[in-house]
Amino acid sequence: MMILGFLLVLGPLVTVHELGHLLVGRIFGIKADAFSVGFGKELVGWNDKQGTRWKISALPLGGYVQFKGDMNPASIPDPDAGEVTDPENDGSFQFAALWKRALVVAAGPVTNLVVALAIFASFAMLYGKAVPADPEQENIVAKFAEVSAAREAGLQVGDRIVAIDGEELASFRELQRRILVYPGREIELTYLRDGETQNLPVKIGRFEQKDRFGNESTVGLIGIEAQPVERKFVKVGPVEAVSLAVTQSVDVLEMMVTGIVQIVSGDRSVKELGGPIKIAKFSGEQLSLGPDAFVWFAALISINLAFINLLPIPALDGGHLAFYAAEAIRRKPVGARGHELAYRTGVAFVLALMLFVTINDLASLPIFGR
Repeated sequence: MMILGFLLVLGPLVTVHELGHLLVGRIFGIKADAFSVGFGKELVGWNDKQGTRWKISALPLGGYVQFKGDMNPASIPDPDAGEVTDPENDGSFQFAALWKRALVVAAGPVTNLVVALAIFASFAMLYGKAVPADPEQENIVAKFAEVSAAREAGLQVGDRIVAIDGEELASFRELQRRILVYPGREIELTYLRDGETQNLPVKIGRFEQKDRFGNESTVGLIGIEAQPVERKFVKVGPVEAVSLAVTQSVDVLEMMVTGIVQIVSGDRSVKELGGPIKIAKFSGEQLSLGPDAFVWFAALISINLAFINLLPIPALDGGHLAFYAAEAIRRKPVGARGHELAYRTGVAFVLALMLFVTINDLASLPIFGR
């Protein structure tokens, strides 16, 4: 299940990412020498009528498009390419207009975001959105956990939580989302008691939690259980479905950024970082839960791919865009020496990170005692 889930998630998502680059490049008349799913030795391949070599390679951890004029799959410009006026440079990527190169590079991550939006919007249109039959019954405290920061702070059974840090809450799920990823943070709860609105500072508790598969994570909890609320599913149209999908995607991105900041600041363990092995493990687990859970997980990974690729690290799409921003400001490209040093540094960083998360993944497997 791990192997199958991994291939079904990364294979299509990497392919559509690279297709985004390729298709926008072709719209602008930029030629591609190679399109590869995976890295390393070619396992199978063929040439199309436009001279592009399509191939599946041995290491299924990504992919690339090598445009004409690229020195290698990392899209480092060839310093011996000559001048833009040379006939052999017709259709070369590095001689395309700056805005065209930027759009080609941005097309990959944008395609991943579009895939995630399409999945979220499809779920919304298929199932509708859940709304409480009586909104006034939402977020009413029914009981407390054995360890409850909310009870210790002074919250009582029957109180209705209406806002966190001044932002109104529409549902208990939203309340959970606002708390779950912020263990240790102090928040201000706004609640209704006997018709009066009151504010209460609460420090979110820090807990180690396991899911049904034994995966551990640090979560924030305040130790309350909400009163059960009858819900109904309301159909939504395409416009509202897209709006809901955008909100969900923004929430996912916000959680990702928060998690990374917490890891860098030491508020969250680096053990929660995951690489290819952990992605394979989670993919297999979600596949075992059925197609809905698996497709939803694929949307989350698609957003992850877009976010990671947009980081301003040389050798990633965000690194290329950073160079183009520098070129726009300087009115001339960054020199070949600067390109080479930056990309070497970027590749070294990415490889070191991959090595670290892979070791991290291996250490988290049950065969190593976890």
